[in-house]
Amino acid sequence: MNKTDLINNISTKSGLSKKDVEAVLNGFLGEITDALASGDKVQLIGFGTFETRKRSGRTGRNPQTGNTIEIPESTVPAFKAGNKLKEAVN
Repeated sequence: MNKTDLINNISTKSGLSKKDVEAVLNGFLGEITDALASGDKVQLIGFGTFETRKRSGRTGRNPQTGNTIEIPESTVPAFKAGNKLKEAVN
């Protein structure tokens, strides 16, 4: 399912227009992005938690040349599923 499919499904089930659903979805995703960018975490009880994690630096290899390269430490987004989501999937 892609973003367009999600908007169509929510619009059909809720009776809202696709334009309204898209505006809400974009706002929701923007707020999660802003929170993660500022170092906060977003917890949706029963669904899951969006947070950031530190990925330590490491040594890698360029597959074209075979040369070793240093990959710097970085911050990456992460999602941990909540219990209700885990139960629904299983």
